[in-house]
Amino acid sequence: MQKKEIIPVLLGADLNCYNLARAFHEAYGVVSYAFGRYEISATKYSKIVRFTTVPDMDDETVMLRVLTEFAGAHPDAQLYLLGCTDDYAAMIIRRRGDLPQYIAPAPDAGLYESLQKKADFYQVCDQYDIPYPDTVVLEAVPDREQVTEDALGFSYPIIIKPSSSVEYWKYPFNGMKKVYLAADPDEAVAIIKQIYASGYPDKMILQKRIPGGDSEMRVLTAFSDERGKVRAMCLGHTMIEEHTPKGLGNHAAIVTEPVSSLPVAQRIKDMLESVGYTGFSNFDIKHAGGGDYRVFEINLRQGRSNYYVTGSGINIARLAVEKWQDPGEDCQMQEEASFWHHVPAGVAYRYTEDRSLAARAKALRREGRSTCSLKYTYDLRGNLLRRLCVLEQLRRQRGKFRRYYPKNSK
Repeated sequence: MQKKEIIPVLLGADLNCYNLARAFHEAYGVVSYAFGRYEISATKYSKIVRFTTVPDMDDETVMLRVLTEFAGAHPDAQLYLLGCTDDYAAMIIRRRGDLPQYIAPAPDAGLYESLQKKADFYQVCDQYDIPYPDTVVLEAVPDREQVTEDALGFSYPIIIKPSSSVEYWKYPFNGMKKVYLAADPDEAVAIIKQIYASGYPDKMILQKRIPGGDSEMRVLTAFSDERGKVRAMCLGHTMIEEHTPKGLGNHAAIVTEPVSSLPVAQRIKDMLESVGYTGFSNFDIKHAGGGDYRVFEINLRQGRSNYYVTGSGINIARLAVEKWQDPGEDCQMQEEASFWHHVPAGVAYRYTEDRSLAARAKALRREGRSTCSLKYTYDLRGNLLRRLCVLEQLRRQRGKFRRYYPKNSK
């Protein structure tokens, strides 16, 4: 019997979307169809992404209509549906039952509700002995006395962030950041007051700041099949992150390391299988010294920097297509080193605080074990507009790091 044509359908237009499209194209030679509210340079002029602007794509009724019509126009294809932002991923999870024409590797709606908010995720971490930073959860603007060092149980400066990223980005305001650093109780109260004044309706997270820069961060990506079995895991050691206000914490360059080198990896795997998690999951983790690693959050989708996994040798499109409904028991744990970046390699070398990590990345690049998301030869060959677009994106990254990266860094 002839196999069905594979068509990836992606919601979004950012680097996450391009990374997925590239993985599908490399694995199966197919073009991805993407829908979103507006074009973004990461996917612009690409030969591997056919993007359609849908101004109200973040409305679930509109999303269902667009996806149902697309499925109706491709009745003989096998459609794979993936969200590329928290909001789109959440919409797919909530309405997956209304889209039976698609395979959508994702957790079920009930599990999503118990994990996507940081405050709830930390309760799950407690059950499975997964360490996270010392944390206080607030549900309203506090008095100054509630956020003193004695009241919190840890010292300033502290980290402040919304419990629900999905809700937070729905209420934009001037000075909005992904994560905040408060130097004292007065600044903490001011930050929380500003966030709640925007209309944000959920809890706030106040955390002990773990010392160390970007190179103390780790990222762990896992894929679980539809039975809840973890089938692949890949660990990345962050070289540098973005430092723009809304991009703070996004990975810009990563060197993969053996999953076995992360003490908490097995506990995360056990947790995922115990709760019956399905689809991609992505964890932000920080090294706190010695063998102490603290988990910050779980993303209930593939991460924006997911090409670090594909570039390491575990193509994430193949996981979605070949492992989702596969009854096997194998779990591929990436143990080989590779270097991934979406900024110019020279930027990664220059700004990382860990000079040994820069040396390792340079060696991997000389050995041909490095990848840059945007430098996909197939997409650039004979495609002048795409080449110019990519060159401009890389040029702008240099400017962003000069402007935003901490001044005490190299």
